[in-house]
Amino acid sequence: MKDKQKEFLPLPVSKAEKLKQLDEKNKLALQGGGEKRIKAQHDKGKLTARERINLLLDEGSFEETGKFVEHRSTAFGLENQKYLGDGVITGYGNLEGRLVYVYSQDFTVFGGSLSEAHAEKIVKIMDLAMKNGAPIIGLNDSGGARIQEGVVSLGGYADIFYRNTLASGVVPQISAVMGPCAGGAVYSPAITDFVLMVEKTSYMFVTGPNVVKTVTQEDVTAEELGGAMTHSTKSGVTHFACKNELQCLKAIRQLISYMPQNCEEDAPMMKYKPQEDEARKVLDDIVPENPNQPYDMRDVVNGIVDENSFMEVHQNFAENIVVGFARIGGRSIGIVGNQPASLAGVLDIKASIKGARFVRFCDSFNIPLLVLEDVPGFLPGTDQEWNAIITNGAKLLYAFSEATVPRVTVITRKAYGGAYDVMNSKHIGADMNYAWPSAEIAVMGAKGAAEIIFRREIADTDDPEAKLQEKIEEYTNKFANPYMAAQRGYIDEVIYPHQTRVKLMKAFKMLENKVDMLPKKKHGNIPL
Repeated sequence: MKDKQKEFLPLPVSKAEKLKQLDEKNKLALQGGGEKRIKAQHDKGKLTARERINLLLDEGSFEETGKFVEHRSTAFGLENQKYLGDGVITGYGNLEGRLVYVYSQDFTVFGGSLSEAHAEKIVKIMDLAMKNGAPIIGLNDSGGARIQEGVVSLGGYADIFYRNTLASGVVPQISAVMGPCAGGAVYSPAITDFVLMVEKTSYMFVTGPNVVKTVTQEDVTAEELGGAMTHSTKSGVTHFACKNELQCLKAIRQLISYMPQNCEEDAPMMKYKPQEDEARKVLDDIVPENPNQPYDMRDVVNGIVDENSFMEVHQNFAENIVVGFARIGGRSIGIVGNQPASLAGVLDIKASIKGARFVRFCDSFNIPLLVLEDVPGFLPGTDQEWNAIITNGAKLLYAFSEATVPRVTVITRKAYGGAYDVMNSKHIGADMNYAWPSAEIAVMGAKGAAEIIFRREIADTDDPEAKLQEKIEEYTNKFANPYMAAQRGYIDEVIYPHQTRVKLMKAFKMLENKVDMLPKKKHGNIPL
């Protein structure tokens, strides 16, 4: 028996040979799918998986895990095709000195397709991120499930989806789609907090153009069906459409800078040297005299926040609402603002969904919220009603109502009807509510209100038009201003526009130790 065991023992090798073997394996792992496939990747305008990681993380900080992992499949000749790492690079490193966990799919190995071993590597990194409370960044570039492995690869996807769900609200999750992402693969990015795509080289869809053609007879390209611009403008699936991969990786670094490491930490606070005069006179002239004239809410944002600190999210989707991250006095905050320059700033289905998703992210990670309000109401029409503006509008209402982070609202002009309630009013838990002198807080616009309230009086006069104008002025003086709301305590202070930045700096400082507890529950049932 002992002799038989000796037959299977490896021959003794020297220490030098062992080191040489390790060197060879390391070099082999770094080659990915080989020079020819790396060249093909570059020819498409794409970086390799390792190049992406090296550009994303602080120089020299990446520590790889699972470098020598290989797939275990023997079907369809796969036992003769093995690559170290099995098509995904996983590990951890620093981003501006902060710990992050990263996986980067390698399209040069089996087209980045996901196998059982490939999925296990990703899952291990996600588990480590959860245990250690640090963000997860996924760089996706994959042809989908490895078909030769059948249900095993599908199970690998489900293992990842499950971790995405467990990690949601615990650590920030960011997905960059830097190549194909189709079929079941799309659901992992969809569960994460932010999705970035690269124009012309990445796409996402559940079913590709060929299947669409077969089933619906529609002729559509991959770019039209699921490219970066499609998903950043039409579907809202992606939050950032980037011109190239370098811009995409820079955007991830910037995005992470506004977030804490996990749900237990406070929002980041950058060093800030107070100015002698923090007043911003430019704010006094932004809102036009004519209440129906548009202006750009981004001008208000830039007039309030620290210089060049605003990073807009979902810029090309639902443009009637503006959301994004910024800093006020060095403090990271999330901003939600109606946009009078688009659809007069009304709330519709897409704007409600966009706003609600952003509010919930900020609340998950202790990022204070600033709401800039100029909203004439919800968008009317059969299209909106039949597509559930009621349920979708309620998402934004629900998101604000359950948020426990510091919440401050500034009403710059219109705050009409139910939209006034929804946009972080005092009644749904806002901490501080300010209004500019130009604010109009009422059930509806003065003209519509006058036509209803004084209908008979207007009809009985010899000059209905003059009477209507008189009643509009009467209603405006009585209700279309911030003072009745201030009398009731719904507005904490009516402020000069140029004071806004100073007021907000003091308010957020005052609220930094806020503690607010929701009723004990398993979880709420948001109107999905």
